[in-house]
Amino acid sequence: MKKGLVLEGGALRVIFSCGVLDVLMENGIDFDGMMTVSAGACFGCNFKSRQVGRAVRFNMKYASDKRYCSWRSFLKTGNLFNAEFAYHTIPEKLDIFDFDMFRKNPIEFYIAATNIRTGKAEFKKFDECDERCLEFIRASAAMPLVQRIVDFDGEKYLDGGIADSIPLKKFEELGFEKNLVILTQPKDFVKKPNPLLPLIRLRYRKYPNLIQTVKNRHLVYNDETKYVFDRAKQNACFVICPSENLGISRAEKNPDELKRIYEMGRKICMKNLPEIKKFFLI
Repeated sequence: MKKGLVLEGGALRVIFSCGVLDVLMENGIDFDGMMTVSAGACFGCNFKSRQVGRAVRFNMKYASDKRYCSWRSFLKTGNLFNAEFAYHTIPEKLDIFDFDMFRKNPIEFYIAATNIRTGKAEFKKFDECDERCLEFIRASAAMPLVQRIVDFDGEKYLDGGIADSIPLKKFEELGFEKNLVILTQPKDFVKKPNPLLPLIRLRYRKYPNLIQTVKNRHLVYNDETKYVFDRAKQNACFVICPSENLGISRAEKNPDELKRIYEMGRKICMKNLPEIKKFFLI
């Protein structure tokens, strides 16, 4: 029976998930594969590279750095989160990512991104964190309106969460039967229609399928969360989520707030650790 890990996105809300992941690593809980979406891919890759504390560390250090995330970056490059600084300068020079361990670790690493031509999610598996992997992570985390469209293998992509925010069903189809799902919204969260849909229609008018997907996103998201918790009741997956709204923005710049939600993730994971071990028969 293949054990899986599913990571929702949510930009810097995913620091909550990083707290959960670090506790899992510290306690030797591993998986056969992981399905990541958006910032879940950006920060979840540190689980495969076995770098406890790295994601929260560099985010706390650089969250307020204009080179990392700023409107200045957006005006200069079209990306709120600066592509060169976030995907190259930090992992290659400032807080070194263990590319070698990522490659050696046998856990299967999947990334979801939204093909803007079809409006559907696409899923790709990467065995090493090379330039192609980094580009697809960047595609998966390319939030509409504030990040540029990413070209990859002749197609164009934006944030994976647009089409499939919590791809548990897809992971089950890939053969992962027992899964831990980490959400970044509380259990009672209900997504509303996107208030920026008029801007989306204008900006992406050449991509009608994408617009339709954005229009329906709240319906799909709410169905997916229902599916996740229904599967949990059936003992087919285990869910970890915040007990309340995290209360931070997607581009949170206060390191104390990032530390707060990281510690929240750690605390909730520690509380659930015995049940997680029981669920996976560890």
